[in-house]
Amino acid sequence: MEQNKNELKANGQGATPFAQTYFHGTKADLKVGDLIEVGFNSNYGQKKNAKYIFLTATLDAAIWGAELSFGDGRERIYLVEPTGEIEDDPDLTDKKFPGNPTKSFRSTEPFKVVGEVTVWQGHPAEQVKTMKEHLEKLKEQGINSLND
Repeated sequence: MEQNKNELKANGQGATPFAQTYFHGTKADLKVGDLIEVGFNSNYGQKKNAKYIFLTATLDAAIWGAELSFGDGRERIYLVEPTGEIEDDPDLTDKKFPGNPTKSFRSTEPFKVVGEVTVWQGHPAEQVKTMKEHLEKLKEQGINSLND
């Protein structure tokens, strides 16, 4: 009997409608197949070499990532696959949002770009301005984590 090409493989490889989708919001211009890795200047905070890279399972959080990232490039949302272990982002999951409702994660292992979300609705300009002002106040208070 010929195997159906759409059949799920027991080893977990192959397309599945049940796979978790992850997003990464940025202003970086990336291509499918590129790796997002630690060690480059962060898109946020103090712009120092990033110890972690971040992804989310919610489009809304990825939109915030794109809107709040530094740079003059176009805001982009990439579909990514982690290549290693991921863990909850403690900046968003400790006391601020117990239970990780933003589905925000971090890793020291690369993420592979597998696609781009090209149609999405950003937050209202006033809401983005308010968020940036809030982040600036935290910076003035010396609160600049991004998991230093």
